[in-house]
This record gives sequence, C-alpha cells and structure tokens, in this order.
Amino acid sequence: MRREFLRVRNALTEDDIRETERDVARRALELDELAKARTVAAYVSVGGEPGTGALLDALRARGTRVLLPALLPDNDLDWGAYDGAASLTTVRHPGKMALLEPGGERLGPAAVLEADVVLLPGLAVDARGMRLGRGGGSYDRVLARLEAAGVRPALVVLLHDSEVVAHLPQEAHDKAVDAVVTPSGVRRF
Repeated sequence: MRREFLRVRNALTEDDIRETERDVARRALELDELAKARTVAAYVSVGGEPGTGALLDALRARGTRVLLPALLPDNDLDWGAYDGAASLTTVRHPGKMALLEPGGERLGPAAVLEADVVLLPGLAVDARGMRLGRGGGSYDRVLARLEAAGVRPALVVLLHDSEVVAHLPQEAHDKAVDAVVTPSGVRRF
C-alpha cells in the first residue's frame, strides 16, 4: 500500500507540488487551531509530499514558534526551532534519504510536548482519521510521547486529495488525527 501511494507521488511534476504547497498552506492557515497556536511542531516536506515551505514561513511570519524534527539514529525525533529556510541544513542519514533539518540548537525529544498543533507527514488518511505513515515509526513515537505526557495538541496531516481514502489497516499503536488538510479543503475527524 505504501509503495502504491509513493508511486503516485513520484509521478507528480514540480508544478503539481508547487501548486499543492500553495493550496495546502492557504487551507491550513484557515484552521482555528493554527491561528491560536503559540507553538507548532511541523516538518520539512520531502519528495512528492505536499510542500510545507510556504506554511512554515507563514506561521513564522505570524509570530508562531515553529519546531522542526531532527532524525535520531534510533528513528526517534529531536526538535529544533525554525528560523527561516536559511536555518535548515541537509543531513544525510545512513541508509535513508537526505533530510532538511534545523541547524540550530537541539531541544530534545520532549520539546514536542510544548506544541499546540502537531503537523504530521503521511501517505494517506482514512475516514476515521487513521494515518498511514512511511513505516519508520518516528511519528508513532511522537504520538506515544504526547499521550504518555497527557498532552493533547491538535493533530493535523497534510496530504494530496487522492490520499484521503475510505479505509486503511490499523495497528494497536496507531492514533487517529484530528484533521487532514488537502488542496481542496479541510476534513475533521
């Protein structure tokens, strides 16, 4: 299932990705949760994911503190502050793709507990709000950390319209998201 979603993404053109980035940013910025958020944990998009650059910059321009992940060797996530595109550095992780990560101070895996909203990457989401990730478990760890701390930020996944599907398989550790933002709109669960 993951391979099929990735195959479709890999067929997208640069123009498709730029258009999706613009539309997803516009839709996401309409969310009350993001308008009220003091801190947002986000991510830098890769490959055919809906682009996040415009959204990151718009949040920062609003005065929102934006945290971005840095991948740890065990696939857990550390966090650092986003201070604009120039603050990002390319990190090549052994056996994985190169990622843009915050170049400044690392705040620790628990920094995500300060977020009012967590923007999650994914490959798909279903009608129940169940998210299909890439399979590395990084965001499953983040969601488990939030739950263990009793913290309940809004969980929002950013996707292409075709990635909202009727049903996805679910495992015991999977957690539903609160909303999905696509170019055509917002759907709440």
